[in-house]
Amino acid sequence: MNLYEYENELYKKGINLIGGIDEVGRGPLIGPVVAACVILPKNYKLEGLTDSKKLSEKKRDKFYNILMKDAVSIGIGIVDEKEIDELNIYQATKKAMAQAVDNMKIKPEHILVDAMPLELDIPTTSIIKGDAKSITIAAASVIAKVTRDRMMYELDEKYPMYDLKHNKGYPTKNHLEALKKYGITKYHRLSYGPVKECCNK
Repeated sequence: MNLYEYENELYKKGINLIGGIDEVGRGPLIGPVVAACVILPKNYKLEGLTDSKKLSEKKRDKFYNILMKDAVSIGIGIVDEKEIDELNIYQATKKAMAQAVDNMKIKPEHILVDAMPLELDIPTTSIIKGDAKSITIAAASVIAKVTRDRMMYELDEKYPMYDLKHNKGYPTKNHLEALKKYGITKYHRLSYGPVKECCNK
């Protein structure tokens, strides 16, 4: 898989500040959705970097540290569970992505985004499965994933019964059983089915 195809097309057009956007946390029952936008140096190579879902945690942490150091600019957007309930997860994800761009010190000239159509004042290209097809989106997926996972570890210390350090808030058997037994926290997403069921008893 050529992870540089989309970037190379843009470089040929004289566009060098290419932002990649990805998000993490659409499926979990608890906590925020987190998006990252990353601009990498032109023709940047990082052996082994790919979609964060395909990497071990150790690898993700290693790449996170390298990217935080090497990237031209990084922005993070975080939309919490209350806004997810108010807006719906699709709109909340778009908002987190827009925030990520707003939070960049250096703005991209063009944005590559994983699957979501975005209405921004910067030209965007939406790529299905972009995190496995573009080095810049892959970098954003790692930054977003590590950022959100660290938030889940903090929540796990407060609420160890939900096993968030392992399930990261996704509806695993352990998480669902804990919901039945202990009810919900103020960080759970009330608009999500399994959480709703707990509330409606």
